[in-house]
Amino acid sequence: EVQLVESGGGLVQPGGSLRLSCAASGFTFSSYAMSWVRQAPGKGLEWVSSINSGRDSTAYTDSVKGRFTVSADNTKNTLYLQLNNLKTEDTAMYYCAKGWAPGQRLANLLMGQGTQVTVSS
Repeated sequence: EVQLVESGGGLVQPGGSLRLSCAASGFTFSSYAMSWVRQAPGKGLEWVSSINSGRDSTAYTDSVKGRFTVSADNTKNTLYLQLNNLKTEDTAMYYCAKGWAPGQRLANLLMGQGTQVTVSS
């Protein structure tokens, strides 16, 4: 059974940082691209970032470029998202997703239960 379990969210002030983790199991993690998707209150799913299966290519939505960094540790079957210089508009539930999200219908991706990030002073 494929499982994705996110952690690391929390309440942080604007300008602060968080590191999200996603523990993957039930599939060969190193063979798959992985993505982060978020959903702000009252809004739809938004793609945030992806990393390819070779772990040598990444992509980001424009609003997070230069602030967020995606990475993966194949030895730990874990996906990460480092969030720096957080803004109030980054407040959302963050989901880890199996696969390369750009070009796909986000609702069709297999995702975890999410971890809440709240940016507020």
